[in-house]
Amino acid sequence: MSTTQTLARLKDLKLGGMAAALEHQQNQLGTYDELPFAERLELLLDREFQTREHRKQDRLVRQARFKLRASIQDIDYQHPRNLKKAQVAQLAQTDWLERGQNLLITGPCGSGKTYLGCALGHQACLNGLSTRYYRISRLLLELTQAKADGTYQKTLNQLAKVKLLILDDWGLEALKPAHRNDLMEIMDDRHGTHSTMIISQLPTDQWYAAIGDNTLADAILDRLMHNAHRWALKGESMRKRLQEID
Repeated sequence: MSTTQTLARLKDLKLGGMAAALEHQQNQLGTYDELPFAERLELLLDREFQTREHRKQDRLVRQARFKLRASIQDIDYQHPRNLKKAQVAQLAQTDWLERGQNLLITGPCGSGKTYLGCALGHQACLNGLSTRYYRISRLLLELTQAKADGTYQKTLNQLAKVKLLILDDWGLEALKPAHRNDLMEIMDDRHGTHSTMIISQLPTDQWYAAIGDNTLADAILDRLMHNAHRWALKGESMRKRLQEID
């Protein structure tokens, strides 16, 4: 079988990484000729593995639907807002996600909460973990629509399987009774198995009142807070400071 035929067969088998690596080897005349067959095969397999990993990461990032393109490497530590590199480095390892722990990020408007949340979510995707970002108002609207078209349970099941669920703008709008029940369903499904990140302008001691129902507030917050990491950001708006510099 000729090299051209081999490449075609690899592509037919959806082994594009191996095909690209074989083409590279063929184009580097003499470089790989003396390598044993097993070593050359290992190089092809490594390339295929890397290609599939990158494809998976790209797919997870697309499915996450992040509000911002953010990365751990680009986080600003110069702006004083009670954020430490050690905190970020710890959570960037994603061990907390494997343990099903939660993360609560609070702070004033413009303190960079959403960027931090999206950066950690992006890192989770790079580590092969499914992630989904929602503004909470849009999630609740989606659930309302799911009830109307009969896909409510399916939507809840999908949310329950996501390794990291990011809910932004927590507490900005008053919750309707049905929305409280929706949140209870989500938190109960995820409790102890998968992680939830909450991003809010409200400090955590105001969340109870923001939920608006004593019984459900107890149940929801118990599931969120008992195993949660907490970041309470401070300081003036980063956007305001950037405008002043400009």
